Amino acid sequence: MMNMGWKKTQKKMTKGANALLVSFSKRRSGLFKKASELCTLHVVETANIIFSPGGKVFSSGHPSAEDVINMLGQCGKPDAATLLEAEAHQERVLCDLKKQYSDLLRQLEAEKKRGEKLEQMRMECQGCSWFYAPIDELSLEELKVKSAAMAELKGKVLKELEERLAQGSAPSVAANSGGSSVFPVTDPKAAL
Repeated sequence: MMNMGWKKTQKKMTKGANALLVSFSKRRSGLFKKASELCTLHVVETANIIFSPGGKVFSSGHPSAEDVINMLGQCGKPDAATLLEAEAHQERVLCDLKKQYSDLLRQLEAEKKRGEKLEQMRMECQGCSWFYAPIDELSLEELKVKSAAMAELKGKVLKELEERLAQGSAPSVAANSGGSSVFPVTDPKAAL
């Protein structure tokens, strides 16, 4: 089956009052959305005023329809101060959008790196399904390996906790527990 794609349709007057109102309400929101995109992408000020078939008035604008209309209502050309203020406003908006864009790019890069680390951890952990197996199903050798791995993990967690506490970036877990370790200190060999 062949895809027809976008096809230009003939525009014609909608017949029937009910169909006219429905068509108007759908097209109105699309028109306002397009105007909003135009404002965002090109840092312009717009005002849209639409009269519905029922006689209601709908308006939208950026920064607001009233502000744009007031600016147009001024006698003659806008003065230099108004133009400078408008340019400054556009520059601020553009600067804010560029900052948001760069922040989003940084977040995207951080998430990509996080995904790569998670994939690396998943690949490293494929051979350690014994780690999640019930203890009573493990042999003595597997229990020894599991105990050593857990002791190593505990050491890494405690080291990271100490580093974060020293930096002051993590909540003070040790302070809340009276200075004692979060994990009970036991000799892994004694557990065997």
